[in-house]
Order: sequence, then structure tokens, then C-alpha cells
Amino acid sequence: MAIEKNENKTNAKLIAYVGCRTSWQRNARGKGINVYRVDPVTGEWIHVQLVQGLVNPSFLALDATQRFLYTVHGDCSEVSAFRIDQETGELTFLNYQSTGGKNPVHLVIDPTNRFLIVANYISGTLSVLPVHSDGSLGEIRHLVPLPHAPQFNATHLYEKQGISHPHHTVFDPTGRFLVVPDLGLNRIILFTLNAETGELTSRHLPFGTTQEGAGPRHISFHPVLPYAYVVNELDSTVTVYAFEKENGRLTMKQTIPTVPSHVNGNTAAEIAVSPCGRFVYASNRGHNSIAIFAVDQQTGELSPIGWESTKGATPRFFTFDPFGTFLYVANEDSDTIVAFKVDGKTGELQPTGWILETESPVCIVFSSLR
Repeated sequence: MAIEKNENKTNAKLIAYVGCRTSWQRNARGKGINVYRVDPVTGEWIHVQLVQGLVNPSFLALDATQRFLYTVHGDCSEVSAFRIDQETGELTFLNYQSTGGKNPVHLVIDPTNRFLIVANYISGTLSVLPVHSDGSLGEIRHLVPLPHAPQFNATHLYEKQGISHPHHTVFDPTGRFLVVPDLGLNRIILFTLNAETGELTSRHLPFGTTQEGAGPRHISFHPVLPYAYVVNELDSTVTVYAFEKENGRLTMKQTIPTVPSHVNGNTAAEIAVSPCGRFVYASNRGHNSIAIFAVDQQTGELSPIGWESTKGATPRFFTFDPFGTFLYVANEDSDTIVAFKVDGKTGELQPTGWILETESPVCIVFSSLR
């Protein structure tokens, strides 16, 4: 594993880690995980490090202490752990572990900071791996097949409907439930995690449903109100759910398009509720835009505000900086990350003019150095 460093460093405390695609099968140009120092005032980034020798280090996750970083390796069957230098933000490789499944696409650390849960998209499974005190990962503690998980020798592994394809792993705001949108089953499946054994259980728990063929991809919870928002990849919609924190029940309230009515050939990708809770944003691959919605503070339902061009192609991912000042869009196929200033009153996005060139970006996470 090769590491390239940029000596042009600043004293900024905010660090951005960027995951990417690297494989020719994905028509990718990425080289590894890039590390940047971020100016929280201007929104601009300065390159610090490139960690090479990694296959498709796509989605990333930090542990609760922000001392360790984890990445899945898309289209493979592994996950990696890194230690974060608390002075520079630079990464040091710790270890690999198998996820026991094919194409891990998302990962999350549990609220106790003891386990990493990974969604294996192609094999329709969830993997639970223990996190050691030094940040390294242990071998799989629990491997959970979802309903209608395909066999590896099946001929329909890549069909997007009818078989399990978990695409996201996230804990609800209470930390009690692991919530997993399953793109292939049009369900949002809930689990509880035994923090002592690492065992996942879904028995007797409710689940959320979507419209047939919607393809639920990612979910974002409102920071205060009892609502959750799911972006549906296949029909380019957002579904609003009432969320009962006592039992995890998700009740569908509204479904709204992410693109104008005349748009065809689009797939939706990412969703996020603004830190203030007044707006919801969703990304469109094809229309190459961020859809902006206002949140009714009584009902949780959405009304469209408009669309902002991402100034690039295939916005697979976007995220807010920790202060909610900027929204950064990762345009996978145009090799750019574009910064937008967030208008806290209207929800509108204003391009700052800052565009970072980086190959095949698909994920961004921020860490505040201590």
C-alpha cells in the first residue's frame, strides 16, 4: 500500500476523507482514499494524503471517537480499518477483514462503538464485525441473510428487484434500531443489536414498505421530529415516514418525485435532512441535480422548492459540512467535488465557485481533530 503526501499543510482542524471507485469494471479512475484539510470559513480544501493500493474504497465511516476510519471495498468482500493521526488527519492502515459477502456497499459503527455492521449488496447479507480497542477489526461475529437473499451461483444476482439488496445501514436517532433499506425487496428492515454478543435480531419488529418497484436506497432521519425520509433509486422518489421510536414502526405518509415530470432515465442516489430540520435534499443521477424540499414542521411532509445543478455528472453522494454551512456534492463521472453555500432561510443552494478535481469520488466524511 503506497502513501503519497502533500507537504502544503495548514493548521485547520477539520478533515475530509474522500472514498472513490478504482476498478476498470466500474469504468473508474480513482486511486484510493484522499485526505484533505478543510477551511470551515471558505469551504476550500487542501490535499494532505493519498492512500493507494485499495480496491474501490467507496463508502467510509468513522468510529465514535473519530480516531479510526473504516471503508468497504465495493464489488469485493472486504472491509479495512485505519488509524487517524490526531495532529495531521493522516491515515495508517490497520487491517483487512472479510465481510463474508459480495459487494459491501455501506457500513456503520454501532452506538456502543464495539461493532461494525456492513451491508453486502449482491449477497443480501449483513455482517457484524467486532472493533478492537486499537481500532482494528476482528473476524465476523454474526452473518445475517436477509429475506430472499440469493445464492452465489444464482443467475439473477444483479437483478434489482425480487431478491435482497441491502444498500444502507444506519441507526435511528435513539440508537436502538439498525435500519436497513433493501432496494431489491422494497422494504426498510429493522434490527436490534445485542451489544454484548454482536447478534442482530429482526424477529417481532415491524418493517417499512415502499411502492412496488421503488427501490429504497438510503434513509435520513429528522433531527428532532418523528419522521424519516427514504430516497428510492429506481423510480426517483422520496417517501416520508412517520417513525415510532418506541417500537421502530415506519408508516408511509407521502411519496414525492425527485425530478421534474418531463425527466426520464434518472436514478436517485443520496438523501439528507438539513441540520436545522427545515429542508430535505436528494441527488439525481441523470438529471444531475440536487432536489430541494421544504419540511412541514407539523406533518413532516415535503413540498418542492426546486432543483440545483450539481455542475457535474452522476452525483452519487453529497453531504453537509459539520456546521451545515456548505453542501458538498461528489460527481462520480465528472471527477469533481463541488461546494454549495446553504441558505439557512430558504434552503436554496448557491455554488461557491470552488470545484475540486478528484477521480471517481463517491463518499465524503468529515472528522474534527482533537
